[in-house]
Amino acid sequence: MFGLGTQELLIILIIALFLFGGKKLPEVGAGLGKGLRAFKKGLNDINEDVKQEDKEPDKLEKNETKISTTV
Repeated sequence: MFGLGTQELLIILIIALFLFGGKKLPEVGAGLGKGLRAFKKGLNDINEDVKQEDKEPDKLEKNETKISTTV
């Protein structure tokens, strides 16, 4: 995992514990997890859009034209 061993991860955990405290650490972890999930979802959405455009480039261009003319 990123070239980090057990000792390095333990040191990072101890530093995080001192910085955020025992009560805040679960909140920080939960926030980080939510952020990573949102980032991954965004990447998946972009990938799906690119794949969809590869399959149907004309259809997407027509939709974009409709949107731009209505705005």
